[in-house]
Amino acid sequence: MGVQSGDDPGGEPNRDDERVLGAIAAQLRGAEPAAAPGRLSAVAVDLLPVDGASVSLRGDSMPLRLAASGDVAARLAELQATLGDGPCHHVLRTGAPVLARDLTDAGCAERWPVFAQQALGSGVRAVYALPLGSTAVCVGTLDLYSASPGSLTAHELHVALLVAGVMTVALTDLPNDARDAGEGWLSGLAAGHDRVHQAVGMIMAQLGVGAGEALARLRGDAFAHDLTVLEAALDVVARRRRLDTP
Repeated sequence: MGVQSGDDPGGEPNRDDERVLGAIAAQLRGAEPAAAPGRLSAVAVDLLPVDGASVSLRGDSMPLRLAASGDVAARLAELQATLGDGPCHHVLRTGAPVLARDLTDAGCAERWPVFAQQALGSGVRAVYALPLGSTAVCVGTLDLYSASPGSLTAHELHVALLVAGVMTVALTDLPNDARDAGEGWLSGLAAGHDRVHQAVGMIMAQLGVGAGEALARLRGDAFAHDLTVLEAALDVVARRRRLDTP
């Protein structure tokens, strides 16, 4: 799935890999399946020179945040969902990692002008977004945030990919039916996603536009009012907000 510098020529995990996998196993020990994304976000921060991590699952119209290591990571994950732009979207489209070593670089500012500005305003200088799955089947992203600019070394990227690999396995072990999880976490995510679709349908009817344009209007309204796209959708569904034709 990526860098192999942590493996020996025979393909067996080396001692450092065993240390990393041991730390991951210790963090996951005794955890319910639904807790795995949060535990793995925390262990990524412990193992790597980053200050935050978030996990998002591919959705029909936008990524769904499963977990985050802290408030800043959660905000940046929600921001990418709201904008429909940012490193995680490129990963979801291509299945390839995005390693943005310095968001002040002109290339980042041109590529993600609003996300880069907002991330910098939150104290984040570098973002490393990794696929969960493969190039052929990418089920989500592991996003790592650093307050300092810089690249991951080959070894650090290898460790990050190990975490992403375990995360992928953990996600495939999550119950498909929310009733099997023993918690409301998955049904809550699905309900939120349904509200976005419902709001998009209402905007389509109000403005006579297609689904893509309606979602773009919803995202634009959310960002203009400093809301997440889900918060804006809930306002539309509750008829607290109506998006009129400009």
